[in-house]
Amino acid sequence: MSVTDHTTVTASEQTRQAARRLRELSGAPILVLPNVWDAASATLAVAAGAAALATTSGGVAWSLGRADGERAGRDEMLAAAARITAAVPVPVTVDLEGGYGSSPDEVAGAVLEAVRAGAAGVNLEDSRSTDGTLYTADEQAARLRSARDAARTAGLSELVLNARTDVYLFGIGAPDGRLTDVLTRATAYAAAGADGLFVPGLLDLDVLAELCTASPLPINVMAGPGAPSVADLAAVGVRRVTVGTSIAQAAYSVAFRATAELLRDGTLGALEGALDVGTVNGMFAEPLRR
Repeated sequence: MSVTDHTTVTASEQTRQAARRLRELSGAPILVLPNVWDAASATLAVAAGAAALATTSGGVAWSLGRADGERAGRDEMLAAAARITAAVPVPVTVDLEGGYGSSPDEVAGAVLEAVRAGAAGVNLEDSRSTDGTLYTADEQAARLRSARDAARTAGLSELVLNARTDVYLFGIGAPDGRLTDVLTRATAYAAAGADGLFVPGLLDLDVLAELCTASPLPINVMAGPGAPSVADLAAVGVRRVTVGTSIAQAAYSVAFRATAELLRDGTLGALEGALDVGTVNGMFAEPLRR
């Protein structure tokens, strides 16, 4: 699909406002984005105090009965994103995985559909879902440039474009050369119009400090159990923190453990401490809207 196939996609004023708000929030010393996967998890995250949200491709895919890694199709994933953005009054940045196609035109089509879904920002990774190999820096820069052009075509120049590199996540290349590789990619991605660099798999504070100092783009990381605290990440210059599938994993783990306990012992101790039904139901009595 090419940009010209989607010239009817025009960002709504609500989406433009959300993108501008996400840019404002991104100017803070550090932005924490809980990852959500459906309208319910998004609503609860906002009730807990989140000022902005990110989707998790893994969580969305699991909720659809699929595995992560583009096993769910673009249209299914973005339909879920549209339900999320419609449910909450805060900006939502959408995980576009690898763009649901290798070519710049296919990436452009995915970005335009994300704009249609109300995305204030998008993540676009530089690894291929087919085999985990990475696009070259130049190839990914072309894809990012197409993403930026597509957003402008839709009247959303404010879209926050987060470039994800999987050098550390997949252990690409010799360990002592990975930082150099990431910095090379950061330079190319910045020139292509990216607003930030997401480096999942890297949580070493010393390496992060060096990367944050040298990178032309603000650095984003993926935290989880056992990771440095948000304060420690901020201290070395990290500007944005997400948690990937961690919250979705925890939610589905409760479902698994509670069911197993019920079937095995006839008890439901795993559900102790859960929000009461009235509290949860009340969050949906009057849906929050932008």
